[in-house]
Amino acid sequence: MSGGEVAGILVAVFWAILVSFMALVLVRLAQTLKAATKLVADVCEQAVPLLADASATVRSANTQLARVDSIAADVQEVTANASALSSTVSSAFGGPLVKVAAFGYGVRRAIGRKTTPAEAPPQRSVFAGKTVGQKLPSARRGSRRIRGKG
Repeated sequence: MSGGEVAGILVAVFWAILVSFMALVLVRLAQTLKAATKLVADVCEQAVPLLADASATVRSANTQLARVDSIAADVQEVTANASALSSTVSSAFGGPLVKVAAFGYGVRRAIGRKTTPAEAPPQRSVFAGKTVGQKLPSARRGSRRIRGKG
């Protein structure tokens, strides 16, 4: 055998190894593509019902939002009516009731002053070690307050 024949055999062996390696790669690639195709088909089978359920849920939510919107509009109308009623009642009865209450307070004070004895001796009150000899002003009859420090 000559050197050219040996070189030809070596090239043929390397070429056979290279073709075998390429065939193995192509077989693995075909298996991977087959698995990917099956996975995509399974995802499509499961995604279509999920999308249908999601669409139904969105429709239901939209219906509920429409109901809530109408309820909110009704509540706003009721609130406006209650506010108008409140202001009407306040304007109709508020002024006269304040006047009646003020009149009653004035009558009570007048009766209270009329029934107290005119010549009552001044009352003395002791606060924190000091004696106060004057009658103190008060907001209500019978209660006593001190203004300022004493």
